[in-house]
Amino acid sequence: MGGLPRARMTTAPDPGRPIVVALPKGRVLGQAIDLFRRAGYPLDAVEQETRRLVHECGPIRALVLRAGDVPTYVEYGAADIGVAGRDVLEEEERDLYEPLDLGIGACRMVLAEPIDRPVDLASHMHLRVATKYPTVTRRYLEERGVAAEIIKLSGSVELGPLTGLADRIVDLVETGETLRQNGLVEVETILQVTSRLVVNPASLKLRGALVAGLIDRLAAAARDRREL
Repeated sequence: MGGLPRARMTTAPDPGRPIVVALPKGRVLGQAIDLFRRAGYPLDAVEQETRRLVHECGPIRALVLRAGDVPTYVEYGAADIGVAGRDVLEEEERDLYEPLDLGIGACRMVLAEPIDRPVDLASHMHLRVATKYPTVTRRYLEERGVAAEIIKLSGSVELGPLTGLADRIVDLVETGETLRQNGLVEVETILQVTSRLVVNPASLKLRGALVAGLIDRLAAAARDRREL
């Protein structure tokens, strides 16, 4: 049936609860914990018990989530703020406030191909590109007038060219060593990626002083970290 789209239902933040912070699992978690400590918010409970997903840390309740889920928890009000990579935020449009680049989790999103099978775009071949980021990849290719079939993967994207599934890949790299070990070479950098602070708009409105204070202290900590 037709009609107007339903409004997205969100959870109104409880003004009496701790500030709920959504943190990503993986390599960025340690850097985020260090940054919060520098800002005066020690998250010792997160470090002591990494298998738990909810941690009470004084004025903060920390949720440790899959990186791609952080914006969802913040957007729907289950968390007041979160730490999310630019790659995740660029892949799907969200109703979030992004006040701060934290400068952690630095890496690059790149286009890569087999070093021994470079793609000749002039040959008008049926190009297939494997990636975890179909939206960003499609936008990048369309801006360059390149027609390609985009194959979404969730696991090791480097396997795409090795198995003949794809001719190129779009993926995140830090040093490029995984690409080299799998016979791949970077063609172009698509995005410089760092982690951002994302804030639920309702939390900013209803818990403005607490959230704004945390943002200011994290901004100072991120600035000091960059100057080291």
